[in-house]
Amino acid sequence: EDKYYQIILMLLYNGTRISGISEFLDLKKENVHLEEQYFDVIDSKTENGIRRVPIADKVLPFFTNWYKDGESEYLLHTENGNKFDYRNYYDSYFTPLMVNLNMDHTPHCTRHTCISMLAEAQVDQTTIKKIVGHSGAMTMTERVYTHLDVEVLINAINKI
Repeated sequence: EDKYYQIILMLLYNGTRISGISEFLDLKKENVHLEEQYFDVIDSKTENGIRRVPIADKVLPFFTNWYKDGESEYLLHTENGNKFDYRNYYDSYFTPLMVNLNMDHTPHCTRHTCISMLAEAQVDQTTIKKIVGHSGAMTMTERVYTHLDVEVLINAINKI
């Protein structure tokens, strides 16, 4: 179904992790703030992974549709409202789409693509790190003193 392919576009425009601790598949509706245009990642691989992620204008309608779809507490869910596990999403939706498009990618590639698109749009490295939850290359100043406003993050993601 087409709405399951929207997930790939949503991933391309948010750079969240999808395997392991899935920042995106585990996202509950209570942590999605459509009017303010962001969602909170509350469980992540790293401490810097706990963050606010902007929702790009281009994919806001997809977030809205998923949010309003069904009674599930999770933003993204199976047809019967259950939480997606990575294998189920990968095998049932992602892989068939890659076959249809004659492409060879993994869901994690969407994270790399998001980071690349942000860099190509000349978004500064601190903002990119804040959006995708990268801590490794952050300086002490970036970690401690940079409190980027959600609007700055939304403007950055909208550049791609």
